[in-house]
Amino acid sequence: QVQLVESGGGLVQAGGSLRLSCAASGIAFSMHSSGWYRQTPGKQRELVAQLNTIGTTNYADSVKGRFTISRDNAKNMMYLQMNSLKPEDTAVYYCNIGTVFNDYWGQGTQVTVSS
Repeated sequence: QVQLVESGGGLVQAGGSLRLSCAASGIAFSMHSSGWYRQTPGKQRELVAQLNTIGTTNYADSVKGRFTISRDNAKNMMYLQMNSLKPEDTAVYYCNIGTVFNDYWGQGTQVTVSS
């Protein structure tokens, strides 16, 4: 059974930093493309950052230069380092692994950036 569990969210002032973590069980980050998404009330879930199996990354324009996605294959963990946070980064952040047959999601972690 696949399970993704996010952690690391919280309340931070604008300009601050947070690091989100995603622990996977039943599936390996190293074998599939993975990513972080975020969603605010009334809006569609949007891509924040992606990481493919060979380490190529892709970022939303709004977070380029501020956020960094990474993974630790030995620990089967994925991370999102978020620096220079802005109030508009406030959202629920979700961890995702996409396979040929399915998309897997975590339960989400709330990030709130105060101005």
